Amino acid sequence: MAVHLGNEALMCRVFPSSLRPTTMRWFDTLEKGSLGSFEELIRAFGARFITCTKVFKPIDSLLSMVIREGKTLRTYSDRDWETYNEINGDFEDVAVKTFKLGLPTEHELRKSFTMKTASNMRQLMERIDKYKQVKENQVQGKGKAKNVSG
Repeated sequence: MAVHLGNEALMCRVFPSSLRPTTMRWFDTLEKGSLGSFEELIRAFGARFITCTKVFKPIDSLLSMVIREGKTLRTYSDRDWETYNEINGDFEDVAVKTFKLGLPTEHELRKSFTMKTASNMRQLMERIDKYKQVKENQVQGKGKAKNVSG
């Protein structure tokens, strides 16, 4: 159909050939002459069938991210990553900076980012994963020490 974009009458005639049974039933119920242009046909179609369009979150939702009391770093980073992916636009630099600001000032990872910042999301996620791995190893090491002495 893209080849015929300049010919509105032809587009209106070709349009039904692209429809499936459900949408074709809708098309068949349109009153003759109720739409005056292909643009109106597109709007009517969109109003009826495009219901699952993605609604992006505003940048504010990323700016207000903080680690909630009692929640883990994993929960916070997962929520941050999900929110970042639900924002339309290139806000990678903002996402990297706001992740650090959402951590408590005394958090070791925040201190680490203060000393050496991550410059993109890939570096941010790698640093978070390394931090989680170190913490996991420390917890496992303490558990082993208790078993050996006990």
